[in-house]
Parts: sequence; C-alpha cells; structure tokens
Amino acid sequence: MAPHATGSPVFSSLLSDPPITVLASSRAVISGSLTEATIVISTLTGKVTSIFHSVLPRSDFPSGTPYIDYSPKILIPGLVDAHVHLNEPGRTEWEGFWTGTRAAAFGGVTTVIDMPLNAIPPTTTVQGLKEKVAAAQGKCWVDVGFYGGIVPGNENELKDLVKEGVRGFKGFLIDSGVDEFPAVSAEDIRKVFKELGDEPTTVMFHAEMIPPITASVGDDVQHSAPPLEPTGPLTSYQTFLDSRPSSFETYAISEILSLAHLAPSLPLHIVHLSAIEAIPLLREARANGVKITAETCFHYLSLAAEKVEEGDTRHKCCPPIRTQSNQDGLWDEMQRPDDSVIKTVVSDHSPCTPDLKMLPAHLAGKSPGKTAPENTDGEHGDFFAAWGGISSVGLGLSILWTEGQQRKITIEDVVKWCCRNTAKQVGLEHVKGDLAVGFDGDVAVFDDDATFVVEHNTMLFRNKCSPYENKTLKGVVKETWVRGRKVFTRESGFGEKTGPTGKLLLEPRKA
Repeated sequence: MAPHATGSPVFSSLLSDPPITVLASSRAVISGSLTEATIVISTLTGKVTSIFHSVLPRSDFPSGTPYIDYSPKILIPGLVDAHVHLNEPGRTEWEGFWTGTRAAAFGGVTTVIDMPLNAIPPTTTVQGLKEKVAAAQGKCWVDVGFYGGIVPGNENELKDLVKEGVRGFKGFLIDSGVDEFPAVSAEDIRKVFKELGDEPTTVMFHAEMIPPITASVGDDVQHSAPPLEPTGPLTSYQTFLDSRPSSFETYAISEILSLAHLAPSLPLHIVHLSAIEAIPLLREARANGVKITAETCFHYLSLAAEKVEEGDTRHKCCPPIRTQSNQDGLWDEMQRPDDSVIKTVVSDHSPCTPDLKMLPAHLAGKSPGKTAPENTDGEHGDFFAAWGGISSVGLGLSILWTEGQQRKITIEDVVKWCCRNTAKQVGLEHVKGDLAVGFDGDVAVFDDDATFVVEHNTMLFRNKCSPYENKTLKGVVKETWVRGRKVFTRESGFGEKTGPTGKLLLEPRKA
C-alpha cells in the first residue's frame, strides 16, 4: 500500500481498532532524514503507531479519521529544550509553568527541562523537588522534566533525587547570582562523583571559574575577584565582556576534567558553552575516553558583542555573548563533518522582572505603547548591576533557522541539535526527540519560508524583555502537537477550554 511502511499498512476494516489521528506532509523529518511521510498517532496512548514514507490519501483511512495534509510545510519532532528556568515557586513573578510552557509551545517546543534554580526552594533536595512538582500541577501546556541541583553539602540527597525522576544534575563553579544556590568546590565535586558515579544520570556544570594569578614575588598563588577595576563605563558591553574572559571557561573546564577520572562511567556535560577556546580541551578529553559533551545556546549563535548597544542589558548573560569571530567558531565546530563536542542547542531561558534588567528608557520604550520599566535605584543600563539572563523560550527554532540560512544548515541539522540529541542528553531518547513508531506523538508543523517580527504578542513568556524584540525571524511554527493532541495553532492560539495537558516527566532514568 505504501513503500517503506513502518507498522501495519492495513486500514480497510479499522472500526474496532483504536481511534487515530493522521498527519501527513511531502516533507517530514523521520528518524533524522527528510522524506515524505504519513504519521499515524493513537489518540488513546498519544504514541506514533505507524509511519509511511509517502503521503497517503485521506481515503486510505476509516471515515471520520482526523486527517491533515500539511504539504509543503515540514513536520518535525517537537523540540526538547533541555535548559529552561521556569522559576516557580518562589520567583513566579519572573516566570512560571503556565506562561513558560505556553511560550515553549508557541515555538514548537513540546518538552522543557526545568533548571534547579531560580525557584525557592531550589531543587537540591527531594522535598524541594516535591514542592516544584506540586507547583507545576495543572499548569503545563507541554511536557516538563526536572533537573536536580548540586550545592555544597547536599550529596546525600542525590541518589534519592535520581529515584524521584530528575533528568540530571547541575552545579555552578562560580557564584550563581542567587544565595540559595551556592557554587561548589573541587571537594564538593569529588563527593558528587562518588555518589553518582554508577547512577543513570548526567552531571552538568556552569563552567566559569576565576583563574589564579601568579604573584610577582614568591611562589604563592593569588586569586582576584572581577572586576578589580572596570576597563570602561559600566554601561558599555565591552566593559562587561572584559570582566568575564574566555579564560574563566577554560579554567573551569580544566578543573572538571581533572576530576573526571573519579567517575569514568558518569556522563558529564558543559552547559551554555560560549568560548571557542574551550573546544580543544573538550575534544582532547573525548579522544581520551572522557564522557563529556557540551551545549551552546541560540543567543551565542545569533548575537555578537560588537552589535550590543550602550546600556542594552537585555544582552547580559553569563557566560557573556562574545565576538562575531567567536560566534563563527561555534558554528564551525557544530558543522564539523566528524564528531563535534557541541551536541545540543538550547535556550537557557533565564528571565526576570523588567526592573531587574535596568534597561534604559530609550531602549525599553521602543515598542509602541510600552513604557520604560520602573527602575528601583535610578541607574540605567548598568551591565554589572542588571540581572543576567536571555529570554527566548519558544523563539529558538526561528532564531536558529534565521541565522543558519547563511550557514547552509538543514532542517535535519536542527532536529539533531534541538530534538534528538537534547532528548538523549536527558534520558528521553526512547520517547522524545524523534518521529518514530513507539515515540510520543510530539510534532511541530514548521513553515520554513514564513517570517515574523518578534513583538509583545509573540513573546509569550511572562516578562516581555528580550534582545530579540523587533527582530524579523524566518521560520514560523504553525501548529504544535503534544502526544497526539493539538495544543497550539498560529491562527487560533491555545485550546483554552481543554486547558493545559502537559505531563510531568518523573519516571526515573534507566541506565
């Protein structure tokens, strides 16, 4: 009936069979390859039951079967954004499950993994995870998983957090910016590796450390706290960039690699890699058998330090957005024909209330009808005092596609970086990140030629403060399906009567 069919091709007498939904297109990314496809999803289980590598007509299915041919739009697996700060409970005014997951669905993201900070309490104990799960109930428009946190003294909580279903763990090697999530030392990491060395999990690091400086006399090693003396005005992005050089990242990664032998079977991961100088360190470690990978972010692949306006604190994040040549280097690494150390691209959506961004009035007021955010201390555009974080959840697919046009990326590349590899990173590669039989029916309908302007009505996260505001992006998600259920369309929005039906992903990881 159809060449290369996966699953049963017999639909002539399905009156007693489970109800199904059928999605088809002349272009779909199936198991990583672009092809024609007809995808059959069970409406009872939400799982893909059959895939045919051709566009079957509606008449091949029982009368009344929901059937949509999206040709020539592209069907891709729902994105897995493996780095999102949803902040609820405790800082819900920054972001929450309801708003954050709606923003995700707008951009074809069907799974988000929530970071263990900046909620209060952080997800560093089983009790903290339970409070997070309770806060998420009934508010998620897409599926949500959770990371656990690593802080000094919580090593005895880690195995229990694995059993409770966290997808991995994250620790900081530098001040996180919030008091309840302090940085870990080498001794803390040793304890973590001892606890988790044989567990089915991944340990991730915010890899920045202040390098030591050699004293001019004697053999003592001194440490400096940046910035000892700013190189210029605090409203200049270059001043901020100078205060967090690439050596912070390379020094931190060297520290992690020096301890990796303590847990040789434990997958390690560097979050939001920005500095290309760290790539050779990671490549050498992988060649020597260290199980370590890295991610980078949409903003490091699309924004450049040279183009940041005076005082535009929407661009502040840590590690910082670096130069255009650095951005080019990240792209070169990702597009290597052999094994790249950068496996995934994520948002690191880290929002806050507008006042904490301390954005100057002339920038905050660019959108018609919008007023400048209230600033509590009268200082504007101070990159050192402003909160660091880029808001972009749900915009990532379009950001990547826009920037990638001049770099000859394919939709298969996007699926590899943002779906298949991110699902694998968090132990969900058997159900998420691909369009294949037995996987969840998570589908994004992508119009790769359409464009849109990032305005307040296309930023569905809680606080509309993003460096992408007023930018024109190419690539529009027309519909988002989660486990065979349509949750968002560009024309009519969300199924408000049905409400959010996202699932909390708490099944423990398997080895």
